[in-house]
Amino acid sequence: MRRIAWWLLLLFAFAIPWEYSLDVGEPLGNIARILGLLLLLAAVPALLQAGRLRAPGAMQWLALALYLWFCCTYFWTIAPLATLEKMRGYFQEMMIVWLVWEFAESPRDLRALLRAYIAGSWVLAALTLANFGSAEAIAASQIRFAAEGQDPNDVARFLDLGLPLAALLVRCEPRWPARLLALGYLPLGLAAVVLTASRGGFLAAALALAGCALLLFRSRPRQALVGVLSLLVLAAALWFSVPHETLERLATIPSQLQGGDLNQRLQIWTAGWRAFAQSPVAGSGAGSFVSAARMNPLDTAHNSALSILVGGGLIALSLAVAIVVLAARAALKTRGPLKVALGTVLAVWAVASQVDTTEENRATWLLLGLIALAGRLAVEQPGELAECFDGGSQSGQESSQALLVLP
Repeated sequence: MRRIAWWLLLLFAFAIPWEYSLDVGEPLGNIARILGLLLLLAAVPALLQAGRLRAPGAMQWLALALYLWFCCTYFWTIAPLATLEKMRGYFQEMMIVWLVWEFAESPRDLRALLRAYIAGSWVLAALTLANFGSAEAIAASQIRFAAEGQDPNDVARFLDLGLPLAALLVRCEPRWPARLLALGYLPLGLAAVVLTASRGGFLAAALALAGCALLLFRSRPRQALVGVLSLLVLAAALWFSVPHETLERLATIPSQLQGGDLNQRLQIWTAGWRAFAQSPVAGSGAGSFVSAARMNPLDTAHNSALSILVGGGLIALSLAVAIVVLAARAALKTRGPLKVALGTVLAVWAVASQVDTTEENRATWLLLGLIALAGRLAVEQPGELAECFDGGSQSGQESSQALLVLP
């Protein structure tokens, strides 16, 4: 049963980036929800069969405490139905940090999970490109493109998180097929981010590319030159193929940062701050932001910290901040390319969380779970971890250089 649970965990990680593009409707929901349920059904008997539970780390206990606190907010929530829905959703999302911690046992398992996420990001990027080339998008003169069922801002964020992880795998994968999977994602993922016309996603992508440069081009000037030339070719291809309205929207980033309303986000944040002031310690109830801030039912907080503050108050935010701090500490325990990749992806997530409600996504909790796992392995298996994420790049350096010059 434990082996079955492990394979389901891999499929779950693979499905998370594109989960909203395959939804069968209630009561089953999207593909990641279905796989998460199957994973949980396999995990329980696997643990009972083994007769043991891996000792939880601090992050696992804090995630449980945060979930239980959100459950407690049901007793004073101003939106009972929304809180019940969030209680179910948060359980499906926060359980990931426990499942990764329990069923991933080695550096190779960590690399396999990263590989699964990149493969899922490939699917998301391909679906976004398919939307760009669809007859419906052309007929509607569409300027923002995203995979079916997905929000463009979410798509950009999920793709951004994959960029530094893909660069890490380019360095450490010992086999050509896996390395090609990672290498091919870099231009594909970046092109898909541009197609979303997400301004926050584009800024996060710039940060992700900086991390990719550190991973791939440090002390390798020839590869740096190839990378710069590849970016220039990609930029030219996008200039001639992407609608100019899409690029014009991205060009408004400086003006929005200097004096714009960030696409009405400032108004939403002002309303959210007033709602937080009504119940600053305990919050107004998980999922109650729209009701408390008196916003459109289809809107969100567009800021993770504010969303948590309104829903669970300062207590919830303190627990959430503690989780992020533990993730940063776990990333710092690692060494070499793995530390650069995890630090970059955590920074990308932090930037995205300023303009999106990232605490409600499975991708966030998968990322936190993977970082916690890496920190544990850095203590328990430091030699194997270093060999897995740095040794492969050294043994395959000549192959990597050959791959980087592929058209």
